[in-house]
Amino acid sequence: VSTQSTWDFCAMIASLARQGKHFRVLQRGMSIISKEAPPAAKETDISSKYTIYDHTYDAVVVGAGGAGLRTAFGLAEAGFKTACISKLFPTRSHTVAAQGGINAALGNMHQDDWRWHFYDTVKGSDWLGDQDAIHYMCKEAPAAVLELESYGMPFSRSKDGKIYQRAFGGGSKNFGKGGQAYRCAAVADRTGHSMLHTLFGRALAYDCVFFIEYFALDLIMENGVCRGVICLNMADGSIHRFAANQTMIATGGYGRTFFSCTSAHTCTGDGNAMVSRAGLPMEDPEFVQFHPTGIYGAGCLMTEGCRGEGGVLRNSNGERFMERYAPTAKDLASRDVVSRAITIEIMQGRGCGPRKDYMNLHINHLPAATIHEKLPGIAETAMIFAGVDPTKDPIPVLPTVHYNMGGIPTNWKTEVLTQDENGKDKIVPGLLSAGESACASAHGANRLGANSLLDIVTFGRKAALLTQEQYKPGVGIKPLAKDAGFESIKKVERLRTSNGPLSTAHIRLNMQKTMQSYAAVFRKEDILAKGCVELDKVMKTWKDIGITDRGKVWNTDLIEALELENLLLNAKQTINCALLRRESRGAHARDDYPDRDDKNWRKHTLSWLPTVETEKVKVLYRPVIATTLDENEVKPVPPVKRVYQNIGSHLYLSLIHI
Repeated sequence: VSTQSTWDFCAMIASLARQGKHFRVLQRGMSIISKEAPPAAKETDISSKYTIYDHTYDAVVVGAGGAGLRTAFGLAEAGFKTACISKLFPTRSHTVAAQGGINAALGNMHQDDWRWHFYDTVKGSDWLGDQDAIHYMCKEAPAAVLELESYGMPFSRSKDGKIYQRAFGGGSKNFGKGGQAYRCAAVADRTGHSMLHTLFGRALAYDCVFFIEYFALDLIMENGVCRGVICLNMADGSIHRFAANQTMIATGGYGRTFFSCTSAHTCTGDGNAMVSRAGLPMEDPEFVQFHPTGIYGAGCLMTEGCRGEGGVLRNSNGERFMERYAPTAKDLASRDVVSRAITIEIMQGRGCGPRKDYMNLHINHLPAATIHEKLPGIAETAMIFAGVDPTKDPIPVLPTVHYNMGGIPTNWKTEVLTQDENGKDKIVPGLLSAGESACASAHGANRLGANSLLDIVTFGRKAALLTQEQYKPGVGIKPLAKDAGFESIKKVERLRTSNGPLSTAHIRLNMQKTMQSYAAVFRKEDILAKGCVELDKVMKTWKDIGITDRGKVWNTDLIEALELENLLLNAKQTINCALLRRESRGAHARDDYPDRDDKNWRKHTLSWLPTVETEKVKVLYRPVIATTLDENEVKPVPPVKRVYQNIGSHLYLSLIHI
């Protein structure tokens, strides 16, 4: 059969299919991955080298990780014309890297209650978390996990066929008085991978349009209202402006501001920087979580699930040193506690290896079958990046940057907030955020392990529900101004043609080394102050950037330069806010201010930095929300000293009111 005959036959089948009565239903029900430019392109008067395409949607979601996908298909399911913009193919989003699991009080391993989960989350946040947001997240958790199961997410199973739940750090029963909780639902040690593929598969069942490998440049703001976003199509260098009633930012964190982190190279805080350039604040950027167990020298994550399955940390003397820092919780204390304990052990000379600069994570006492069933990804990663077989030898680990508790300030409904002239919260119309890019603040000063995957699906769903309450499909979308986003296009052209002496990689490395050296696990006034000065020097080199690729098609040199600008904005706000917060709380540990100060510092930081060239970070504060959504359901947890005590077989937090 000739090739032409084959094509003719295929064309005939396609034609017959289109005439079928079910074709329109199929066509309507499937999602579209946008490949072709829309009609009516026009040259800009800024530069004849760029072509602008205008799009109109009910809602635009920036980011296609867990939060973005859950919002996107929730909106499409409700009939909203929805665009999902991502600089990556959706299944490459960083949600894919989450290992340990998702917290929910399902009660599959023992009696459980979402109110206990609520208590643990407030405690883990070191009382900086907003208790209305924590209330919503923990209450919705069981339904969120069961929804994922209904979508086909293949959770690991207990012997009786229920969703398997493992122990995870900071989890307790009976408000901290009942011992370790087994609350973390998992898919072996690849929970994020499974969740992301499940959500993307679900999204493909709906009529939402994916703009894949489009780089979001800036928000389009008009009189304080978000009107949409402007993007760069990486495939051909064209500019795309999206007008929408609702814009949702779900772009993840900015871990790559540090030299050693578990974050992918794409975690550059793009959404946070877009919001900063729009003249809106960040919240609590100083709170950066160091995961206790990143592979030494590589930073790759060794999930908390290792310790949840029975793994232990030992120093060079072979001691289970966590018994000194958290006598009962031991290796399953909160992440900030374990990270500081490891750092102290190393500083006191009990580190492992020839340089005594890491700890050993032992899972080699567990049955090999358990490791291969429950921790297969860990076994593979340890072999590749540490060169050890974890069934036989310990894994060298060191705390490494893992998560940003701070981000775009939102309320529990995901609406982005700023402050009015009286210092009161003010909602930014048309703008939502969820996931690691946002600060609800459901995690406060320290996130509990396995609450991040919960955060993205509960608040991603909430963003879709809120949009349904506020808008109707196809109603009220105004056209953009003729010159909307032109400043962003000028910036792209300026960077694309830049010829300074410093490469993107050079400036980025200087920024990362500065952050790693001066804003690490332990912080001190003089060190932070010097770090702010050193980072300012790095910021001033931004004007000297030069890239070598002058093309528009897949100009990764240009994209990395745009990402560097975003990283610099996030880094400067982080270290400056860390200098100003004179207390120790959660992940923010000050040697010179070792105690938590609820009287003066139980408040959220708000920081403004609109450009890299702006010399000073503007910093204000807003109160922590210490009330729940409904005290008849769960009462607020008052601040107490975060002291781990050993009482019988139970871990509890000393109930001494400050």
